Amino acid sequence: MALTLYVDTARWRAHHKHVQEQFPGLVPVCKGNGYGFGHERLAEEATRLGSDVLAVGTTYEAARIKDWFGGDLLVLTPYRRGEEPVPLPDRVIRSVSSIDGVYGLVGARVVIEVMSSMKRHGISEQDLAQLHAAIENVRLEGFAIHLPLDRTDGSDAVEEVIGWMDRLRAARLPLHTMFVSHLKAEELARLQQQFPQTRFRARIGTRLWLGDHDATEYRGAVLDVTRVAKGDRFGYRQQKAASDGFLVVVAGGTSHGVGLEAPKALHGVMPRAKGVARAGLATVNRNLSPFVWGGKQRWFAEPPHMQVSILFVPADAPEPKVGDELVAHLRHTTTQFDRIMDR
Repeated sequence: MALTLYVDTARWRAHHKHVQEQFPGLVPVCKGNGYGFGHERLAEEATRLGSDVLAVGTTYEAARIKDWFGGDLLVLTPYRRGEEPVPLPDRVIRSVSSIDGVYGLVGARVVIEVMSSMKRHGISEQDLAQLHAAIENVRLEGFAIHLPLDRTDGSDAVEEVIGWMDRLRAARLPLHTMFVSHLKAEELARLQQQFPQTRFRARIGTRLWLGDHDATEYRGAVLDVTRVAKGDRFGYRQQKAASDGFLVVVAGGTSHGVGLEAPKALHGVMPRAKGVARAGLATVNRNLSPFVWGGKQRWFAEPPHMQVSILFVPADAPEPKVGDELVAHLRHTTTQFDRIMDR
């Protein structure tokens, strides 16, 4: 009995091809938990796509995935002097976001990140004058810019990239390749048309692997079902059942990521109101689970355990049976499955 990730493989791969066609020179991204699929699986899918470069988050991820992917590996986390050395093959390309970082990677293959409106990391316009000397002792693979997802000020992503292209060109720095993130296909085409001598390569993870929501589905298997009457005590904390119903033990607990939720940016009155309502219910131990049964998302009977969750299903709903599977609305990037099943 397991928490299973089901994949409609043909549909999933058709989506990959569609994204690849929209973004020529696509660089797939495989970081974190492999977007819920695991590093090995995504390395296999990147190979199937014919990708020559696979982007990973850290040097540790590069070390784990190097035996699963035969092309170049681009590490997205910028190099810093003093970081723990990790043995890596020459086909690994390091991102750098400072002049000092470039000087610290003599002989290495590097991509230099420029500071975007994200203001996360990157070299500044003032650094450009020092770059000529710094890049003499590295193998420059190109520049990169990581753009924000939302542009609430109405600014244009393409114009931001163009601004940096003009600065790099004015500084007489090589512009053979520019790695970009969070651009639309039409925006990428505009840039390629305006700068035909530069190869623009989109680094894409979420849109590639998770863009077709109907291609994947998590399901948790029912392990036990116990009928309870109103007032019966149950669980670790011996709470009382609020009404007649069933305690349903389902595969999927905190070790899988069930019950864990990343903070979200809320926009608008309604999402904020729902957030306040959820917080209010949580103060009286009412927490909605991600599991669906009988067409409704069911409540946790108590906080999820390490490998299972206990749900309360009211008596007026269909009685679950051991072996049934409940659809689970889980976030791929925070979920660890027991098994993956292609269908």
